[in-house]
Amino acid sequence: MASAMLIAGISIASPLAAFAAPDDNGGAARNDSDQTEALRQSILDSDAKNVILLIGDGMGDSEITVARNYAEGAAGEFAGIDALPLTGQYTTYALNKDGTPNYASESASTASGWSTGTKTYNGALSVDIAGEAQSTLLELAKANGLKTGNVSTAEIQDATPGAEIAHVSARSCYGPTATTKTCPEAALENGGLGSISEQLLNVRPDVTLGGGSKTFTEKAVAGPWQGQTLFEQAEERGYQLVNDAASLAGVSAADATAPVLGLFTAGNFPTRWVGPEATVGGGDLAPASCTENPARLDTGLSLGSLTSKAIDLLASDDQGFFLQVEGASIDKRDHAADACGQIGETVDLDEAVQEALDFAKADGDTLVVVTADHAHTSQILGSTPPGLSTHLLTEEGQPMIVGYGTAEAGESQQHTGSQVRIAGYGPGAANVVGLTDQTDLFFTSANSLSLNRDLASLSADATLSLSASAVKPGEEFTATVDGLDADWQVGGVLESDPVDLGQADVLRGNASFTVTAPAESGEHTVTLTGVQTGTVLTASVVVAEDPALVPVPVPSAPADPAAGAAGSGAGGGSGVGGSGVLGSTGAVVGPLAALAALLMAAGTVLALRHRRRQGQLA
Repeated sequence: MASAMLIAGISIASPLAAFAAPDDNGGAARNDSDQTEALRQSILDSDAKNVILLIGDGMGDSEITVARNYAEGAAGEFAGIDALPLTGQYTTYALNKDGTPNYASESASTASGWSTGTKTYNGALSVDIAGEAQSTLLELAKANGLKTGNVSTAEIQDATPGAEIAHVSARSCYGPTATTKTCPEAALENGGLGSISEQLLNVRPDVTLGGGSKTFTEKAVAGPWQGQTLFEQAEERGYQLVNDAASLAGVSAADATAPVLGLFTAGNFPTRWVGPEATVGGGDLAPASCTENPARLDTGLSLGSLTSKAIDLLASDDQGFFLQVEGASIDKRDHAADACGQIGETVDLDEAVQEALDFAKADGDTLVVVTADHAHTSQILGSTPPGLSTHLLTEEGQPMIVGYGTAEAGESQQHTGSQVRIAGYGPGAANVVGLTDQTDLFFTSANSLSLNRDLASLSADATLSLSASAVKPGEEFTATVDGLDADWQVGGVLESDPVDLGQADVLRGNASFTVTAPAESGEHTVTLTGVQTGTVLTASVVVAEDPALVPVPVPSAPADPAAGAAGSGAGGGSGVGGSGVLGSTGAVVGPLAALAALLMAAGTVLALRHRRRQGQLA
């Protein structure tokens, strides 16, 4: 009977080579020679230009083994997951709010652990147990000039992708509605960073691909885009919006100016495979095979193809990149005691790992890490348990019982607190060997990329320049900031009235404001403040009825001949701009000589002050 069956479209008419033959000591040995030299060659003590982190959500050792047995055979191996040469185990415990260990973690606390290097409590995203935001790998990579990507088969606001782009007390705060109710400290109307979706739009990864479009139909309740849907906001802010395989295939470039936001389902992606439901006594039923899910997305939207597309877009120039990829529904189907669902998603992740490895082997400067956030409940059993189980027919034509023993039928199976596998390839991969903690992955990645983790210092050398030193009342001029690398947005104020200039996205460290000069003659100050680091830049302009009569100030020679020029200021100094100190303000009065003296002392000369306060991402 086995010879006539199909397993998810794969013929098993005869046993494959993976079958453990009875000769040659049982035929199960995997190493056919000494591995010392191969491992020695795998240890690359150098920096990486790129990091690709692939996460199998809920993919504990048992989940890998279940999937391997079914899809590749007991003695077989996955071409991606099992191919990374350097392996270890890491611990995944979370913390309680009092700092004591919580042995049974979940996806938000664990994703926060590798994203920030800081353990937190279950349900929180990239904040510590005191609620303070912690910088993530994606944010740090972006601030250091790398391109960034975030790919998932879940809603893009879900815990694993969400931990790289948001800081919030509860993982459920996907959009403005839930945030107002559940995470009021993060709500925009309360001065917070916004919902997970709104924070994503602010961080602007170059490539974001996943599910979760439903939340983007919600409207912002406060901030610059109040009353607009998040989709409308994204379009207005320059995002390339795609929602199917064809539109994604049409994207040829992605960067800070035109990032890609691909949301292909309202919620999570449908799974790849479906099969028999686990039931009490299910292990006693005839073994069955998994089949293709008729609701599965276009193959152009499989995790493997999305990973390949993300890599192509991120590697299109020489910037270097950080990419996180999640196979989300290994966990979700494990919760549902759905063996075929979780197996198919593991196979899906394996294809994504193969794409990452193919790129890394050709590139030579890429660290690839494959791991899980936490372990889960499924187990391979020798007989039918008293709880839920299912009976599958594997690739080898053999029966396999998979049991789920942590919840009753219809309830959610629980995570387990076991350590999980971590494996690496490329520069820095040796740091995954042995027993580490989940938080070590943050430092392995950050150190391999040589990331400067002091965000404030990355914006410290920012400069502010004005398009004109003197303007007529009511005339427009431009204020431009450059080098604000660790800030995603910047706010502006014309101090004299004062007039709120609004907020602008910082693209590659740059942002501009169009300012209308006030009616009052005299010196006026423009102040720009980086939203994330709190970096403050100021510059002055003179408003006069006849700007031509306002002398152009001659900058004093800076101590360093390479220092800035008139009309710009540099960050991190003592309040002294490239052309002098702003000494006084006042109306334009008196004879021309007095006016000139005043202007030489103060007008049109930029001053810069930096107030380094603890930022949102300290």
